Amino acid sequence: MKRVAKLVIAGVMSAGVVYASAATLNTMDDVGTAIQSCWTPPAGAGDSTVTLSFSFKRDGTLIGPPRPTAAKVAGDDKARKAFIDAAIAAVKNCTPLSLSPELSQGIAGNVFTQQFVSPKQ
Repeated sequence: MKRVAKLVIAGVMSAGVVYASAATLNTMDDVGTAIQSCWTPPAGAGDSTVTLSFSFKRDGTLIGPPRPTAAKVAGDDKARKAFIDAAIAAVKNCTPLSLSPELSQGIAGNVFTQQFVSPKQ
């Protein structure tokens, strides 16, 4: 059975830190912060969250597309799709990641989850 690591990053930004995709990432917290820095929720998202599941190769690219595993989105089906699509775009737009050699050895093939949360209004 594969290990599942969780990245649960709430909010829109993590302490104002913005990572460029070229910055070398040393920890899973760095990975979560880097991906979160690419997150722009759709306007009017209300009190919404989506959790995505995804995996990386050692070179920092994705193994397949991110998949929603849980979603609580305010609004209709169109709003739900827009919110989930924005979260998926955040992950895709931030990859490939520049992983340190140590992190790349342990990250490959593991399934990670990250939660994307709309800002409080």
